[in-house]
Amino acid sequence: MDKFISGKIALNEYIQRTRSNGVSFYIHYWGVMPQHYNNLPHKHSFFEVCYVLEGRGTYIDQGCTYQIEENTMFLSRPEVLHQIKSDTGLFLLYVGFELDESESSEKWVTIIEEAKQCSEVVIDVKEDEAAPLMWKSLLIQAEKSESALFEEILSNLAHSLILLLIQNFVVTSNYHNQKSVQKKSSLILTLAKLYIKDNLSNSIKLTDTATHLHLSSRHLSRLFKSELGISYSEYVQNVRIQRAATLLKATDLSIRDIAQETGFPDVHYFTRVFTASMRSSPGRFRALYTKLKTVIYKD
Repeated sequence: MDKFISGKIALNEYIQRTRSNGVSFYIHYWGVMPQHYNNLPHKHSFFEVCYVLEGRGTYIDQGCTYQIEENTMFLSRPEVLHQIKSDTGLFLLYVGFELDESESSEKWVTIIEEAKQCSEVVIDVKEDEAAPLMWKSLLIQAEKSESALFEEILSNLAHSLILLLIQNFVVTSNYHNQKSVQKKSSLILTLAKLYIKDNLSNSIKLTDTATHLHLSSRHLSRLFKSELGISYSEYVQNVRIQRAATLLKATDLSIRDIAQETGFPDVHYFTRVFTASMRSSPGRFRALYTKLKTVIYKD
């Protein structure tokens, strides 16, 4: 407790502003309150986030009453009437902040507007989650005022904490789940593309790539269709053709060797597919490209 209070004093002295990656915040205050009981209904012109370390009570926001206890976080939005009540006392960590719009990107102005309208103002967190751990670490680090790079470390920790707190309230569980699925699918597709590229001279059937990625063939096929708009086989054939075109332009390999290098079963099939796709036979494509590179000067 004493370390937290000492850390709070140092934070209020050194960290009144944070800035990084297109977003800047004013920090109005850092707070540590070991015994918080009741306060009167009031408003702020800025955001305030409180984290309950110990105790039980209620938080009233625009007439709605919420039960709060250990490991509860709650957000007070600008110009919203709110009140904290507790008969036994609450051990609170809290911070008041607002966006510096003049030094922040339009993206962040939009995010903060979303935060002002967010409906979930009270959330339960686990004490080993990033935001609670970082908050405590920040206060402990702030108490060590003699340490090397003191202000730089504090500023970076404080900025990251504010971002985490905003994320906790602005990013709804539904939005978070959608982004997670999107990122996971995109990663799978990236790995599939790498596998195809690195094994182009082989047959690389859909089942081979799916097995390599520990997926079902159906799931992988759906990913190619939904994210790229083409089938797995169409994608592989496009990669083969593009690779063949590169080899025709940049090397002296025979057409037979290029067909083999790009995974076509024989030179006749390669010639037919390449011609249909590029509107030119492999030999003519190479000849045309060679002519384009040649410049003849005449006196």
